[in-house]
Amino acid sequence: MLKVGLTGGIASGKSTVGTMFVKLGAHLIQADAIAHELMRPGEPVYEEVVRHFGARILNEDRTINRKRLAKVAFDGTRVKELNRIVHPVVIKKQEEWMEEVGRGDPNAIALVEAALIIEAGAAKRFDRLIVVTCQPQQRVERWAAKMKLDLESARAEVARRMAAQIRDEEKIEHADYVVDNSGSVVETARQVQVIYDELRAYVVSPVEGKTKA
Repeated sequence: MLKVGLTGGIASGKSTVGTMFVKLGAHLIQADAIAHELMRPGEPVYEEVVRHFGARILNEDRTINRKRLAKVAFDGTRVKELNRIVHPVVIKKQEEWMEEVGRGDPNAIALVEAALIIEAGAAKRFDRLIVVTCQPQQRVERWAAKMKLDLESARAEVARRMAAQIRDEEKIEHADYVVDNSGSVVETARQVQVIYDELRAYVVSPVEGKTKA
């Protein structure tokens, strides 16, 4: 089995790229989905997050309002506090998932999609690392469309969240593969196909080397 990390800055298109890999035959899990499950009432992570950030982040039904939590965490330096609570458990769940995939298919390509793989010091847990990039203005436009925001509000939110992430140039230094998602869907899919073929070949006949598609 090949463990592959899929990362990139906010609104770079990680999920789009991940879906393309799944269509080709890869397995995929999203760190954000894991975190969402861990923050359900009754979960230990939920209790810790509420203890640290207070009842102001809760909806009336006691579920965590993720927009409120993000606002509190990304304003100032409290995002590190949130990450210290959530990241270790998310990483543990990722490891368990990859082990399960490997037991079911020893030749599987298991992708973990997560925005902060490098920032969390988790890059070494993977055999290969893929970084997705795009142009700054595209991030803003994509975030605006996803969150139904005006461009000015989206630009401010993207800037706030990017402050908690390292720059693309630094991410690329850690990458085995880079997907430039600033072009057409067809062009992105072409890059994904090239990378998938190399990963598939490595699983069948392991060789060393790095490629930036």
